[in-house]
Amino acid sequence: MPLKPDLTLRIPDELGAVHFVGIGGSGMSGIAHLFLKAGIRVSGSDRDESPYLAGLREAGARVTVGHAAENVGDADTLVVTSALWEDNPEYRYALAHGIPVLHRSQALAWLTRGKRVVSVAGAHGKTTSGGMIVTALLELGADPSYVNGGVISSLGRSSAAGSGELFVLEADESDGSFLLYDTSVALITNVDADHLDHYGSVGAFDEAFVAFAERAREFVALSSDDAGAQRIAAQLPGTRTISFGVAESADVRLIDLDTDGPVAGAFSWKGDNHPFRLQVLGRHNALNAAGAFAVLVGLGFEPAAVAAALERFDGTKRRFELKGTVQGVRVYDDYAHHPSEVAAALAAARTAAGEGRVIAIHQPHLFSRTKLMAPQFAQTYEELADYTVVLDVDGAREDPVPGVTGALVSQEFADQSRVAYLPDWQEAADRVAAIARPGDIVMTLSCGSVYRIIPQVLDSLATGASAG
Repeated sequence: MPLKPDLTLRIPDELGAVHFVGIGGSGMSGIAHLFLKAGIRVSGSDRDESPYLAGLREAGARVTVGHAAENVGDADTLVVTSALWEDNPEYRYALAHGIPVLHRSQALAWLTRGKRVVSVAGAHGKTTSGGMIVTALLELGADPSYVNGGVISSLGRSSAAGSGELFVLEADESDGSFLLYDTSVALITNVDADHLDHYGSVGAFDEAFVAFAERAREFVALSSDDAGAQRIAAQLPGTRTISFGVAESADVRLIDLDTDGPVAGAFSWKGDNHPFRLQVLGRHNALNAAGAFAVLVGLGFEPAAVAAALERFDGTKRRFELKGTVQGVRVYDDYAHHPSEVAAALAAARTAAGEGRVIAIHQPHLFSRTKLMAPQFAQTYEELADYTVVLDVDGAREDPVPGVTGALVSQEFADQSRVAYLPDWQEAADRVAAIARPGDIVMTLSCGSVYRIIPQVLDSLATGASAG
């Protein structure tokens, strides 16, 4: 069974030596780096080798591949994620020996003590929005601390300990842990129902976001275009809010949008228009930038300078990230794992493809999400991709569910000639290469392990599987 950490546990003032179980994740590795910067002895383990582990070793952490009780060593505190399973030997060892076990969000809350916290939440858009805020703050001369959900491309890292008062973090709503932070400023990108395996209902999901927003001591920036965010706004009568989007009622309104290439337009704020031209594609990134703009002007930065600073952002890893070009076929990777995110990613790919086609490789993530949303995924891919290869489910923290496979998605396509369920990755890579021709875009989509198929796709393209 997946671990259900005790989020009510009092966080100790002193943590001593800290051991991270699952240290190789983008978020966990970022937190571990900040602990090292704070002078704390850090160790950790993960099931696979990765570039994140190499970076942690270079920074001074003791890191082991594989999970075993002896990895805990003489650690005083254990840090875990919700993706951990209850039978993990390191977790079991900590329980048996009275070692305090903190969820990663509790460890992050410990790091933010005494800081002015900007918490970025929402079903999607968190990592990009957080990356935009951090990039702009640095350009504006601030020196924030931050823990982002992905590597900010221009900075080459997902976390840093700054000297300024601001701490920008990605607040994860998936398990309710975003309620732990002492938030000064909250950004809500959207409230698109997800993680109902944890919350049980859309109403409970909304209630958690209301509680999150009410905890913001200064103000809340939230979308004027997202129906869920507006449901939350209606329940915040005593909270200062700044809305953003294309709606005429928005406090920060997007105008003159051009999404044919890198997004351009203007932010309309308090009667003045501030032009911008981003380095990233897609209407969804204009909305992410508007949310970042709302946060930054709300913090008191000069609007025109904020608009210019946001132009320095050039993306985050695993968000529409170009991984290679072979035989004139561009291969991208994206973290999208919800129908709304998939739609945004494919729309951006369609813009970038021009006259070319978009070929998607979809890895369903979580058995619960696949069972609940298979029809929505199928509809999205059928509408926005020219061809879709569906892999099997990456169950992550969940136990397998009988009958829930990637076939649930593929069988929902009305036109079966435009989809294939291929659980064998080499067969999937070869199918994509056989279909692709110069000018096309191939995109992997999932927050799971799908990015690992990319070398196989590139190799299949290079070795002539392409029909040309």
